[in-house]
Amino acid sequence: MLYPWQNHDWRRLNAERQRMPGAWLFTGGAGIGKLAFARHLAQSLLCEAPQAEHQPCGQCQGCRWFASGTHPDFRLLSPFADEEEEGKEAKAVRKLPQIKIEAVRDVIDFAHLSAHRAGRRVILVEPAENLNPAAANALLKILEEPPEAVLFLLVSHAQQRLLPTIRSRCRQFALTRPGAAAALAWLREQGVANAEIELAHNGGAPLFDHDPELAALRGQFVKALGQPSFAGMLQLAELADKNKQLSLLQPLNWLQKWLHDLAALCLAGRVRYYPDQERALSALAPRCDLAQLMACQQALAALAPFSQHTLNIRLQLEAVLMDYLKIFAGAKPA
Repeated sequence: MLYPWQNHDWRRLNAERQRMPGAWLFTGGAGIGKLAFARHLAQSLLCEAPQAEHQPCGQCQGCRWFASGTHPDFRLLSPFADEEEEGKEAKAVRKLPQIKIEAVRDVIDFAHLSAHRAGRRVILVEPAENLNPAAANALLKILEEPPEAVLFLLVSHAQQRLLPTIRSRCRQFALTRPGAAAALAWLREQGVANAEIELAHNGGAPLFDHDPELAALRGQFVKALGQPSFAGMLQLAELADKNKQLSLLQPLNWLQKWLHDLAALCLAGRVRYYPDQERALSALAPRCDLAQLMACQQALAALAPFSQHTLNIRLQLEAVLMDYLKIFAGAKPA
């Protein structure tokens, strides 16, 4: 399926079908529907009775196989094979998500087989930046000389993390970010509570995993950040540790966005992720030591790669929250 804001992108891509490359690289921020767009393209290429504007019919054998995840000429290469959409806040899955070389070797073997339906074979890689070094080099070799009638679709949320040689062997296609009005309208159609607040928290990207319980927990977390104290930060770390649905990823993400808004308010007078908390942020801004704020952001960035690892959440969160307190250590409370 396509999202409402993707119709223009679909027409742009259709204009290039006569000179289809061996590999597409779909780029753009997380949560705008890149995976859905790539899957829709894959289905349209495997559909046996395509409709106007190359839309898949949804009724043929190929479309039925694709919908059930059993099409013999399609492979999805992803560490998140069970996820429905990219850009969603991660559940408490404590693993390092990588696409490994064994998985790439499997799809390379698949690429050299004959098509079951005497047509094209399609391999979708998402997110491509999660290829580990060995897997990336193995994929590069087949991208250099792709077998006939095989199309690779790479989806990337952070294309700068891809090997330059992989990027150079793909035709890049930047997907359009939905406007605020379109994104908000779509969320409201889906029945998302507090759609405006949730959209802002997700940076304007409408595709995210909306969990009311998690949103309520985030509200508690952010309220405490607005009233920084030693005892309060210890209670926050304990709160996060007791909620087994959380990995370290979520509270780090909440804190990182809070620091972004605090810095943006100090330097540019605006907030992005927590507009509903602008009053609390405005009260904190005059007390900020910007050097300490940047140091806290750097500590978060250093911890981020391990945010889904099996670390002690409480200890790690206590450490970064103590760094957060240092931002206000030189100022007296108002």
